[in-house]
Amino acid sequence: MTRKPEYDGGSLQDLVAAADDSVKMALGNGRGLREFLATIDKLAEPDLDLIVEQAVKLLEGFYVHLPMKRAMHAVDPLQRLRLLRRRIPQLTSEIAFHHEMTEIFTSLRDLHTNYILPAHFAQMVAFLPFRVATCFENGLRRYVMAEGMGGFAHPTFVPGVNLTYWNGIPIDRAVEIAASYHAGSNPAARHARGVAGLAKRAMNMSPPPDEEWVIVGYDDLNGQPQQFRAEWTITGLPPEVDGAMPEMPTEVAAAFGLDLEGDTFRRINKMLFDQDVIAKKRRMESVRKGARDMLVSARSVSGDTVGEGEAAAAETAAVSTAVQGTESIMPDVFSARVVTVDGHQFGYIRISTFSVSDDVPFVNEFLRLIELPEMPKDGLIIDVRGNGGGLIWAGERLLQLLTPRPIEPCRVQFINTSANLQLSQNVQSLQNWNPSLARALETGAAFSAAFPITPPERCNDIGQRYYGPIVLVTDARCYSTTDIFAAGFQDHKIGTILGTEDNTGAGGANVWTLELVRQFFQSAGLAPPLQSLPKGAGMRVAIRRTLRVGDEAGTELEDLGVKPDQEHQLTRNDVLNRDMDLIAAAAAILVKRNQTTPPISFNVSALRTGKKLKLEFSTGGVDYVDVFVEQRPRVSRNIVAGALAVDLPEKNSDFLLPAGAVNIEIRGYASSRLVCCRRLAV
Repeated sequence: MTRKPEYDGGSLQDLVAAADDSVKMALGNGRGLREFLATIDKLAEPDLDLIVEQAVKLLEGFYVHLPMKRAMHAVDPLQRLRLLRRRIPQLTSEIAFHHEMTEIFTSLRDLHTNYILPAHFAQMVAFLPFRVATCFENGLRRYVMAEGMGGFAHPTFVPGVNLTYWNGIPIDRAVEIAASYHAGSNPAARHARGVAGLAKRAMNMSPPPDEEWVIVGYDDLNGQPQQFRAEWTITGLPPEVDGAMPEMPTEVAAAFGLDLEGDTFRRINKMLFDQDVIAKKRRMESVRKGARDMLVSARSVSGDTVGEGEAAAAETAAVSTAVQGTESIMPDVFSARVVTVDGHQFGYIRISTFSVSDDVPFVNEFLRLIELPEMPKDGLIIDVRGNGGGLIWAGERLLQLLTPRPIEPCRVQFINTSANLQLSQNVQSLQNWNPSLARALETGAAFSAAFPITPPERCNDIGQRYYGPIVLVTDARCYSTTDIFAAGFQDHKIGTILGTEDNTGAGGANVWTLELVRQFFQSAGLAPPLQSLPKGAGMRVAIRRTLRVGDEAGTELEDLGVKPDQEHQLTRNDVLNRDMDLIAAAAAILVKRNQTTPPISFNVSALRTGKKLKLEFSTGGVDYVDVFVEQRPRVSRNIVAGALAVDLPEKNSDFLLPAGAVNIEIRGYASSRLVCCRRLAV
């Protein structure tokens, strides 16, 4: 029988016994580091040589940030890879090879561009049974034990104790060492990764821990120095039904921006500390399946088939009735609640990830949540801390719900290489970039022209649906699509960004896997310039860099990130009591905004009867409205006492409503300033 990892006061078996059924199997399969290493499927020397060779080709042919990284971080990853290839026979172990590969990719300070370890590592994670967090007291940074897993019990190592040492190393220095193993694009991002990586490892991105156990020095709640010993547990994660980057040459697969390590950390945290989220998600999946099966069964009687759109509608209707209050039908993506601060109520929505396979249900669920009757309409806090990104379409399309301004999506560029030119010539969805890449052969331009990944019309196909003031909460673990979302929020002047650190993760790119690059070449009838890697190993590359819009038009997101408008240093009260002080700080911003700017309310109803359309308005803080029909201005009217009724077409007008569905856009103004907008199809 395999020995189960232990910690002072308990063992893995105690954690399994207390776990939700949704994670019992994953936790129960856990084992110690020594037992795990005895079972790995080792690579042969030719396998190692192939991995290094393909890494050189991937970075040389496709890596969009290579010139920037060489300049900003004084690194030469290609030369290091060539030297490693030459020295493979001298390596003492396979683990040493994986460490060297990881260090080379980490030196780029790019969480998009990674070496992914072979499957026998990549399918596993390592964890300790507690979470470490950082906070500030009297201007000094502290590291605290934030929470233990269900079933974890110890008399003095409890939430709130200050950590002082990690394996005998002073805790500040231990975090610095841990941060050096991570590819954060700025000091804040690396520090955040160092803290997160103390008690968990994503073994798809980094080799397993060197030590079999850790010894944590801490001051107990009485201020007395103590020690706690815990062994690492190695196990797999519960399977995910949705959210992984698709491995197929499609526009969806090509539209991802995801920090894989950060997303793996999110999944580890769910398994250890938010097991109810996994259980809720599985319940939603069961409801969806039941609704689909019932519809298919009913139609089978008549011999009719069920269309995908019809089945999706049935699933959505079923899960919408299976939740109550502010519960989300996507519990692993959204959590929503009403927060009360000093008598003021505001909506709060946490977006844990943008990693979904379809942006439409994502945007629709956010819209459903903000329009719930329970959610206050005069202030919204959107919290994206720790969100590693995902589908770029999802992040950029969400912005339109929050502002009357038209959304301009960020633009992306390829680096000028012969491989990228070949791609753009032969892949239909990439042909916008082809003329500039072909022209670069003559001009010597380093990058292609810049075009959006998300079509502008899709970024504006719904329009504004929330009219109150908004605060966006960020931290240094926001990355990729979340960086793009935060940049769009700031560039379109939607609201205030409140950061718990002085920058986001600064990941500005669209990322493809090595296999996705191969498949795009194959789908275009071309010989792939890259080979598949042995035993499930992989690589990812930042293939297109993102540029900001608005006042920051043309500025790179990579390494620069999004600076918050205001900062809030997390307190011990935040760490131990659901971000109480952070939410109070966000609420104070909303209260001040409501005191200085009249709150906006904007309700519109439309009734069409044949060739006539009646619009009725109930508003607050709006002076007048302009009505556009199929993008042409038709009516401009003042709002009197917060109400207005408009009939189209007006008397003596030569304008007639077009037959069929008509697109209406209504813009509301206060003191000649656009303050709200609503789009309708009638």
